[in-house]
Amino acid sequence: MRHLSKLWSVLFLVVIALFSCSKEQGSVGAPALIPLPQSVSWGSGGYYQLSGKSSLVLPEGLSPLLAEQINESLRSAGMKELEVKIGGDPNSRGVVLRLTEDDTLVDGAYRLVSHKGAGVEIVSSTQEGLSYGVQTLRQLITKAGIATAEISDSPRLSYRGVMLDVSRHYMSVDFIKRLLDELQYYKFNRFHWHLVDAGGWRLQLDAFPELTEKTAYRTESDWDKWWIGKDRSYVDEGQGGYGGYYTKAEVREIVAYAAERGITVIPEIEMPGHSEEVLYTYPALSCSGRAMPNESDFCIGNPETYTFLQRVMDEVMELFPSEYIHIGGDEAGKGAWKNCPKCQALMKREGMSHVDELQSHLIHEMELYLNDHGRQIIGWDEILEGGLAPNATVMSWRGEDGGIKAAQSQHNVVMTPNSHLYFDYYQEDPTMAERRAIGGYIPLERVYSYDPVPAALAPEERKYIYGVQANLWTEYVMNDAHAEYMLFPRLLALSEVAWTNPEFKSWEDFRVRVNSHIPELQSRGVNTFVSRQLVVDSEVDYDEGEIRLSMTAERYPHEIRYRLDGNTPTASDHLYHEGDHISVGDSAILAAAFFEDGKLSGSVTTFRVDYHKGVGKRVEWQTRIGGGYNAGGAETALLDGYRGSFTYMDGKWLGNAASRHTIGVIDMGEPTELSHVYTKCMHDPGAWVYMPEWVELSLSEDGEHYDLVDRVASTTDISEQRLRFETFHFYPKTTARYLKIDYYVPQEQQFLFTDEIVIW
Repeated sequence: MRHLSKLWSVLFLVVIALFSCSKEQGSVGAPALIPLPQSVSWGSGGYYQLSGKSSLVLPEGLSPLLAEQINESLRSAGMKELEVKIGGDPNSRGVVLRLTEDDTLVDGAYRLVSHKGAGVEIVSSTQEGLSYGVQTLRQLITKAGIATAEISDSPRLSYRGVMLDVSRHYMSVDFIKRLLDELQYYKFNRFHWHLVDAGGWRLQLDAFPELTEKTAYRTESDWDKWWIGKDRSYVDEGQGGYGGYYTKAEVREIVAYAAERGITVIPEIEMPGHSEEVLYTYPALSCSGRAMPNESDFCIGNPETYTFLQRVMDEVMELFPSEYIHIGGDEAGKGAWKNCPKCQALMKREGMSHVDELQSHLIHEMELYLNDHGRQIIGWDEILEGGLAPNATVMSWRGEDGGIKAAQSQHNVVMTPNSHLYFDYYQEDPTMAERRAIGGYIPLERVYSYDPVPAALAPEERKYIYGVQANLWTEYVMNDAHAEYMLFPRLLALSEVAWTNPEFKSWEDFRVRVNSHIPELQSRGVNTFVSRQLVVDSEVDYDEGEIRLSMTAERYPHEIRYRLDGNTPTASDHLYHEGDHISVGDSAILAAAFFEDGKLSGSVTTFRVDYHKGVGKRVEWQTRIGGGYNAGGAETALLDGYRGSFTYMDGKWLGNAASRHTIGVIDMGEPTELSHVYTKCMHDPGAWVYMPEWVELSLSEDGEHYDLVDRVASTTDISEQRLRFETFHFYPKTTARYLKIDYYVPQEQQFLFTDEIVIW
């Protein structure tokens, strides 16, 4: 057998030599591989055609699922299934999967050669690698045959994951299985299952059956009515409430289903916060000792807390064989600990000086318990507060800072920043979205642009970036179909972020490939989002005194027509070619849309630009500016010609949470005729961003004595929960040198976010 393997290796090299005019990586007309392999050479020999003598040869011990997947892909392409031969002749014509002792093909690496005359071979030293090769082969199978190519491939990152929150809204077992099918297809290997939280306890446990009996169901399906409306009541099982849970048999079924697809299921059991449902069931575990409304943190000073959590973990470990158990650790309120006699006594005994150390104490104790049972903990980046447990892995969600700090301390890190990988954020224009999201704006290109290995890390520290993960929280994702809509196709962008080395990535190439995958996803029954929007970008040229606009689209191919007067474009208006720049020297409202067969397709995208009198001036703030969103410089941010997008995270919005009044003075340098001044503000309560109650504009000749132009009240209902924008207009129609603008937000710690102050 070893001699045959050597013979095949020689043939392998001969086949490679026969490839001519090969194209590296992506290629026009070639199958659209996602994620893109590290090395692809496309053959010039067309397609390999299966014959009646072709077979599918698998090594002994390999999962029969892989053979089923290959034959399913062949059937879908209109070809006959292959006869499966286990441990057969590896030199057979057809498709051969072969295990090798080649130590260059470890950790998921594989080689795949498809040749018109020699068939297909996939080689790896591990079953994991063969599985990845099979997923690539499935994408090479077309109605014309199996595309000819030579591929050498391996994953960039070890951990490639997706988190699904089923506490806010229960998701069906069938949906989770369908999701696992797609995760395997796109080479993910971790499924993080957020099973418990205030929204409902979803995991059946023998030791604590009351958790599902009392809190797997609640009074209200609508999250705002239940959570923000302060009802937050649960309904006993069988009493007609909203929710559900997974039996232990269903959990085992899902874990086994995932394992067969090379995916590890990581359960998350929240502690010490996000535990309202536990404290409702077992109030003695809270600091108050009663079922207090909205009490969410375990009592750290109560020994019963540790006994409870250890017994929970005993059953969790029995159900989930994963190395990691996720222990949450995020957003603990900690307020009750400050006045709790048990917590304060523990702090005194242990010499603690801050309540953060109480959280760290619990995390350390749970880590020791899990380590003693051969497991490791992973938690959100708040577990850094008060001191990180010795062997913990950090999941960095509040940006990258936590992950950088953990990596510098030689801890493994999974990057999952909400700036790029929170898939509960909008992926489309939030003001026109069909479905509500929690806020933010993360379109496909933003996901694809992410690099999980921060440049701030030294080369020797980068090895601690263990992986990357997307999170789908489900406050406003109420069912399976909506979950798919939020996950796809953004998961395809993440698959390439996680798998492919950055030097091989190209947004332009990926955009073409992902658009060919969307109909394939739909044919498999996936309710994927289909982009119908344009993204407008601007560049301010201060020397020329103009703003240059450019447009891109996730959709491809496309025809884009536009005009600059704000009216709906027609098929006879300007045709836009990507890469072009549209120059505006004063004011314009760009209106652009897709066209198909001469007809407008989808909605119109509008974007206002003004190269106004205030561009290049500065704002002197008379109130404190704080909150971390200064748009690159608070003094110049609102007078730089750049306009904010749908999200305050784009770096173009000025945010302030330091004071109720946000007052700034602009010096025009000389008396200036002023006809129209306006500014736009954001309202996004899910992110604690509120519309100002009013905005005032005053003018002065000397910078000391001001005359009020107007106070414009907001028309936004303070109870409105959806993202919206409002523009405040002023018409001075006079001459002045100084402008003073005052934004008033009535509540402390609410964010004001404001855009460009436009002065005409």
